[in-house]
This record gives sequence, structure tokens and C-alpha cells, in this order.
Amino acid sequence: MSGTALLIVGVLLVAAVLVLRWQRPAWYWMTFGILFALVRVAFRYASVMDACGLTVPPSRLRLTLARMTNRPAPNSRVPRILRMRPTRTGLVLRLKMRPGQDAFDFTASTDRLRHSFAMQGITARELKSGVIELRMTGYDVLNRVQMPAKLEREGLRVPVALREDGEVHYRDYQEVPHALNLGATKSGKSVYQRQLVKELAPLHVALVGIDCKEGVELAPLARRFSALADNPDDAAELLEALVVRMADTYQVIRREQRISADTPDGEITADIWGLPDHLRPVPVVLLVDEVAELALFSTSAEKKRRERIITALVRLVQLGRAAGIYVEICGQRFGAELGDGITMLRAQLTGRVSHRVNDEASAKMAFGDISPDAVVATTQIPIERPGMAVAGDSSGGWVRIRTPFTTLRQAVNACNTHAHRTPALDGLAAFRPVLPHVSLVKIPAPASTPAAA
Repeated sequence: MSGTALLIVGVLLVAAVLVLRWQRPAWYWMTFGILFALVRVAFRYASVMDACGLTVPPSRLRLTLARMTNRPAPNSRVPRILRMRPTRTGLVLRLKMRPGQDAFDFTASTDRLRHSFAMQGITARELKSGVIELRMTGYDVLNRVQMPAKLEREGLRVPVALREDGEVHYRDYQEVPHALNLGATKSGKSVYQRQLVKELAPLHVALVGIDCKEGVELAPLARRFSALADNPDDAAELLEALVVRMADTYQVIRREQRISADTPDGEITADIWGLPDHLRPVPVVLLVDEVAELALFSTSAEKKRRERIITALVRLVQLGRAAGIYVEICGQRFGAELGDGITMLRAQLTGRVSHRVNDEASAKMAFGDISPDAVVATTQIPIERPGMAVAGDSSGGWVRIRTPFTTLRQAVNACNTHAHRTPALDGLAAFRPVLPHVSLVKIPAPASTPAAA
């Protein structure tokens, strides 16, 4: 082959690589990006660690030996690489820290490491004493959300979004029983809720909904809901019925404890998960859409109704976990301006998810009492990325996530497919949606999940 032909082939190959990187970054990463990144990290590692201040001076013993043998002073010591593992979205480096180093040093240097290694993003977390993990992403995984083919589903743990480090973000109701979902109009809040319902539909769980927008968000999914209220009056009665169900469940738990000296430790329980299968009530997930509609009032009668609603909600989030009642509250704002009891209610919502908001005060409602850094990250969510959010909990940890775009039709199909799993709850029969039979509408499976809208 002549030199001209080789040049043409080389130009075409480079052009193909550039087009692949632009149009299909995930494919580019799996074909070429991993190799390039491994080479960069291997050759730049020592110099980058030194430039970022992540090295320690040589020990006194090594300095003494160097002086005694008339040799140059040894170089500073870099953290030792325990393992380097490529993933479908980036690289994972497990490092052994040197004496005197702290995990905060690496967390504070992640942005400099990102630029030095030419990666999209880097997050650091401490695995155990002396060992830290750097999780690098090779491309913007939140630009086109593609959930992995293999997802872990166990109990009430469901996948809902993709994290910025390429990992899957799960919603585990047994670990984080109650959560708050904030977001402005067109921020992706409803898509997040649809994804939750779609993933919960196949599970042995009762879905209860409150949608005071005349049910426009949750009514299409009603075949999988055991109870649904579309106005504040029905919502007040529904919440009070759930409080009664909670009290009845505690009576069952109390009756079955039978604590005595000869009762095995494994049979003593204080929640529904320790009950025998035939006695365990079905867990309930309560989804409240636009909570502000439940808290606003203009007349004395509406004020009394509001007090009933807030009181019932506070009781559910304070006591409902052991009875298997989990609360998911959605809204555009959730602050003290909604009246008495709102701050107390928010304090019981361990999980926090905030999509794009219109002002900093709204971000502080979600994360002001948890993490100032999460507040800043929330205010930086761009308007052209609906579905992107900041997820955190009361421990102070937070991460950027983005929900895969879930159409209303996809959520409806999931609910219709698993409508036979909808349990009838005692005391809530009056709120059970009654709908005519409809056939499933088949939709083609997309080649890849588009960005959330």
C-alpha cells in the first residue's frame, strides 16, 4: 500500500473516531477511550499527584540512607495504586493513602484531578481506613441517560436514575422510608414520579396517590393504585384512613410479639418485616403530588381541613415506617410559608431530591439543613437538562442524578400490565379507582433511552 493510501486510511480512521466520540460517546469509550485513559493515568500519575499536593515527603530513614550513601534525596511518595478497573462509563482507582494523608485531601482535589487526567468527572470516597476510591467518568453520562441492562432489584429497592459517576441511583424504601421531591415546572419532577411508579408496579406493594390537580398526573396510572384522591376533601379522609390502618397494623405487631423468656431473639419484631408471611400487611407507598394544594386555604372551613391533612401527614411520616407506610411528597416549593406543621413534616423526610428550581430559597428548602454544597449544585442545574437533579439524605451526602425519560404511556402500560397485583386495602375501599377495562397499547422499544424531558 502506497504512502498516500496509508495517509487516506489514517485520516478516515481519525475522522471516524472523532465522529464516534461526538455522536456515540459510550461506544467511543468502550472502543478507544478506555485505552487512552489507561495510558494517560499510567504515565501522568506521579506528576499529577505531586502537582495536586497529594504526595508526602520521604521518610527520615530514606533521607538518612541517602545522605550516608551519598545519593540524591529520594522523591516524595505518591499514594499506591491498589487496583485500576475500567467500567462501561469510566475508570475506578483504588488507592492506599500514605501516612498523614486524609480523604478530604482527595475530595478537595477532584476538580484538579479531572483536568489533569482529561476525564469528564471524578468523585472520591473513603472505603475504609487508609483506602480511598477515585471513580472517574470518561464522558458525560447524564447527557444521554442509558440505564445498565443489569439492574439490582430487591425488596423495595428500585432503580430510578443514573448518577454522574455512572452508577445507578436506587430508591430504597426500607432504608429511606420517606422522601421529598422538589422541582419547578418542566424540571422533570413528574418524570421522576412516573419512573418510581413504573418500577414499583411489579412489586408486592400497594400504591396510594393524592393528586389535587384533578388527578391529571396519577389518574392515568390508576389501575395499579389501591386508593386515589383528586381533591383536598378526599385527601383529608384518605390520610385519616391511612392513620387508622397504621394503628391497626401496630395492634397486629403488638399481638404477635409475645415476648417471653423462651421467645427466640429472631422472632421478636417491632415492624411488619418481622411478622410471619401470612400475617404481614402489604406495604403501602403514598405518593403526594403538589403538596402545596393540601396546605393552602382561604376560608375557615379550608383551614380546618388543612389542619386535618397536615396532622395526618406528620403522623404518617413520624410513625408509618414500622407499619410499612412510606411517603413520597412532591412539590414546587415546600417551606414555612405553607403554614404551621410544614417544617416539622419536612424534618421527617430523610430522602431529598431537588430538580431545577427557580430561586435559591427553594434549594435551601431541600438541602439548607443538610449540605450547603448541595444547595449550590441545585441552583446550577441548567434549564436545558430536564430530569437532572441533586439527590441527598440527612447524612449530608449528595450526588447529581438524571432520570431516564419515561413517557406517560410507558408508565400506563406498566400499571396496566401489573394491575392484577393491586391489593384491596381494608378501610380504603371508598377511594379505590373504578375504571373500565382497556387493552394494552404496544410501543416500540427505543434503541437507547433519550435524555429526560
